[in-house]
Amino acid sequence: MPDKPDEARRRSHAADLRGASRLVIDATKKVTDVVESMHRTIAGGPEILGRPLELPVRGVTGIAYRSIRGVTQMIGGAVDAALAQLAPVLGDSVPGPGRAAVVAAINGVIGDYLVETQNPLAIEMALCRGGQALPRDTAALARAVPDASDRIAVFLHGSSMYDGQWTRAGHDHGAALARDVGLFPVYLRYNSGLHISTNGRAFAEMLERLVVTWPVPVTEIVLVGHSMGGLVARSACHVAEELGHGWRAKLTKLVCLGSPHHGAPLERGGSMIDLLLGASRYSAPLSRLGRLRSAGVTDMRFGNVLDAHWQGRDRFAPGRDPRGELTLPEGVACYAMAATLTPAPVAELASAAGKQQRSAALRSDGLVPVDSALGRHSRTALALGFPAANQFVAYGTGHLELLGRTGVYDALRGWLTTP
Repeated sequence: MPDKPDEARRRSHAADLRGASRLVIDATKKVTDVVESMHRTIAGGPEILGRPLELPVRGVTGIAYRSIRGVTQMIGGAVDAALAQLAPVLGDSVPGPGRAAVVAAINGVIGDYLVETQNPLAIEMALCRGGQALPRDTAALARAVPDASDRIAVFLHGSSMYDGQWTRAGHDHGAALARDVGLFPVYLRYNSGLHISTNGRAFAEMLERLVVTWPVPVTEIVLVGHSMGGLVARSACHVAEELGHGWRAKLTKLVCLGSPHHGAPLERGGSMIDLLLGASRYSAPLSRLGRLRSAGVTDMRFGNVLDAHWQGRDRFAPGRDPRGELTLPEGVACYAMAATLTPAPVAELASAAGKQQRSAALRSDGLVPVDSALGRHSRTALALGFPAANQFVAYGTGHLELLGRTGVYDALRGWLTTP
């Protein structure tokens, strides 16, 4: 990484424009496919009569829609080539948080597609400080982090987010823990549209390189994941165990803030919409649009963290939870925090018998149910078993507010201060 901070963060305006134009062209072609399919279905005639007009309609519409696709492709190629030529003129600049947030959101929704189509907007995984990717060379890394300590805390953001969003309402858990606990904060940036297990594997390998190149010998690693970040951290632990990574022995604590260990209703709702749209031949073409959502999104239907949870399966097809027994990493103090929009415990919840009944009565944080965030499951094999003392429920708190609430930080600090 260059010694000048801004140089590492500069972004070509032409690359952004090329990425955006490719998305527009791709979207136009996808919508054209849907419209053509609906046109054929509707104009083909009634099913009861054997759809007598289907062949004539197919012949006429085929020519028209092929022409639309051809023109669209031609325009896209011309725009892409022109922007490539204009790159020196358009120049570059240091991107602000607004651009980063938009690109992170796009990656969360269609990040796997961006990688597949080699779109310049696809996010590359990196360990960061102050919004800059840390260098992988030992000497350059020593210059980038002259105050490096032997105790590292890595913070993993959630779906459709980026590393800069750990700062909320003027508070950053990482900076606060550096001040109060002495942990050196490093932030992971990743494409949340890829499979969670894909990101977990890449993160595990990145941590292995970091330990080798870190300026001082690493004695302790702590992982703190928000939302999807907690699942990526768990996935990385399993990969490290399989491959015998050295960093795994240095891992002492794993903290999951609002992580959907057993999935989130939003993705289950998306799966149900796919099913309903496919029930009628007239609406079936629209289900193709739903299939554009990323692998990272569909992984959160059940909380997939391993390759085996999705490989060999149609990730859009309805079905039962494919996961088998999966335990928390051994020899690591694991903590789970859930948020709920329910105000600080109301009387009927406080008097309810048993934690399971109380958590079932609580509202979610707007995205993740309390039981899912705490790793609880009706099937014993899938229950993660976070120790009772290592669980915390933040009342009157939304999903993103886990990043900035004082009570949340107090609990987090207490966990990471405990030997």
